[in-house]
Amino acid sequence: MATLSVPPVPTSPRDDAIALYRAFKGFGCDTAAVVSILAHRDSTHRTLIQQEFRVMYSDDLLKRLASELTGKLETSVLLWMHDPVGRDAIIVKQALSAETKNLQAATEVICSRTPSQIQCFKQIYHSKFGVPLEFDIEGQASGDHKKLLLAYVSTPRYEGLEVDRELAAKDAKTLFKAGEKKLGTDEKSFIHIFSERSRAQLAAISSAYHDMYGKSLKKAVKGETSGHFEYALLSILSSSENPAKYFAKVLHKAMKGLGTDDTTLIRVIVSRTEIDMQYIKAEYLKKYKKTLNDAVQSETSGHYRTFLLSLLGPNH
Repeated sequence: MATLSVPPVPTSPRDDAIALYRAFKGFGCDTAAVVSILAHRDSTHRTLIQQEFRVMYSDDLLKRLASELTGKLETSVLLWMHDPVGRDAIIVKQALSAETKNLQAATEVICSRTPSQIQCFKQIYHSKFGVPLEFDIEGQASGDHKKLLLAYVSTPRYEGLEVDRELAAKDAKTLFKAGEKKLGTDEKSFIHIFSERSRAQLAAISSAYHDMYGKSLKKAVKGETSGHFEYALLSILSSSENPAKYFAKVLHKAMKGLGTDDTTLIRVIVSRTEIDMQYIKAEYLKKYKKTLNDAVQSETSGHYRTFLLSLLGPNH
């Protein structure tokens, strides 16, 4: 469930474009007005505002926002202006570019999306950047991490809820033999099963593993693998069992300790607001005994804080 709140009486994209133009006019930008408009419009409406702005003022709204806003607010608003598929493509492209390389971000986005979401953003990626997603994975990732990502973005997987219990038990046994039972790890088996099985099937494998060996599959992955490969396997597994809990953990880690990982905070809040942020907030409260809103409130400031809290909705 989304946390985005839109006006009870919808405004017209044309009126919003006029209001934004006024906010940009004169000396300095009326940032509060920009935030109050854009943080309360859904993806379709935001696209229409951009179209109206171009027609009325022969200007690109994204370029205008980039010149009027600064810092973390600019980053979050610009990311928010894209539709979900385009946004995923942009995040992954930045994460797989040498100068802004962030393999954790690329892994998180790729491994937490459904096969149909991956197919859509692969198409946008290719048309927007002129190279296939696989080409950039090939160039920036390495070893088993690279093999897993390449398999994960190119393998079609079933998206329904039906599971094959017999196959789940068989796969659990294969993973046990490939990991805990032997000296060293047979990474090939992990890559094959984690990239080929549906989310529901992986959850069934995880459950079978626990029943058969008295230990969680997650713990086995942590014990047998490391680095980005481990992170990718855990992201796939967590997303198949409970995506909201997975993102609650990612957000908590971004705000834990000294300093805040704003890149992660922005990426997750902006990309999950219109999808499942309500569930993420519930998981966050359950696990950390603190509301996500309170955590964000204490880690951010100014218009940036207002924008993120607007996306998160009421504090509960």
